[in-house]
Amino acid sequence: MNPAESDDIRRADALLEQLLARIEVYYDAVPRSAARAEDFGALTLFVREGRGWPYYARPTPGWTGDAASAAEVARVRARQRELGAPESFEWVAETTPGLRTAVEETGLAVHEHPLLALGLDGGEAPDTRVAAEGAAVRVLEAGDPALAYAVAVPHVAFGQPDTLVGEAGARELAETVRELVDDGSVDGVAERIRNGYTVVAVAEEGGSAVCAGQHQPVGAVSEIVGVGTLPSARRRGLGLAVTAALVADARERGIRTVFLSAGNDDVARIYERLGFRRVATALVAEPGE
Repeated sequence: MNPAESDDIRRADALLEQLLARIEVYYDAVPRSAARAEDFGALTLFVREGRGWPYYARPTPGWTGDAASAAEVARVRARQRELGAPESFEWVAETTPGLRTAVEETGLAVHEHPLLALGLDGGEAPDTRVAAEGAAVRVLEAGDPALAYAVAVPHVAFGQPDTLVGEAGARELAETVRELVDDGSVDGVAERIRNGYTVVAVAEEGGSAVCAGQHQPVGAVSEIVGVGTLPSARRRGLGLAVTAALVADARERGIRTVFLSAGNDDVARIYERLGFRRVATALVAEPGE
């Protein structure tokens, strides 16, 4: 290896380290707009206040003490049970490599998900002009009548978490919309949009949502989350088009670091078509079946 190649490798390693550091700060910051943080030393437990997806425990950024032990993980789990919250932990394998052993010692199952980002240096954005077959894609305002459907689509989609075409469609979507309106979840997302915490994009066909997703900006970083397509509308590029719209919106807002975690390698390859590249592995721990 010549000196120039060595320099390139060092620069790439430094950029990756900086990227993962930004993501760690983001992961700690983003739940704080809707949750309270409870300090467990090497771990921080986020407890959601109000309606919405429940939160989790994560490594405490900047922690300089001993790594979390199995006993500390068990203490957080006990607190989660006390609160009626899911016994869930999320972290980046490469950033906190020792946590997996401690978590598994308490009996939790650990699932791996590819973590992908656009451009390690936050440079030029990829082309996000992606056509959605038979659907129109747009970003929603808080008062848009389509918001309830856009919030509900991922709930239906994640009921069948693979990428195969299924039967769930308009009927299941309507039922989920009623549930999420009644429990205040839709109003909660509308409030987050008004406060600048969440951006929602939707793909519509025949006046109804068939795919939707969000990105959640904090400073110059945003994560794309909850992109889901109704099982009956899959295999038409709708998820890719919604993701492209979210990336374009993030870039327009001055976001330099856009990242996401994919369900598996097959899904990751879809996002790679937009220019995302795998940079690490996101880990999620929860009780096994």
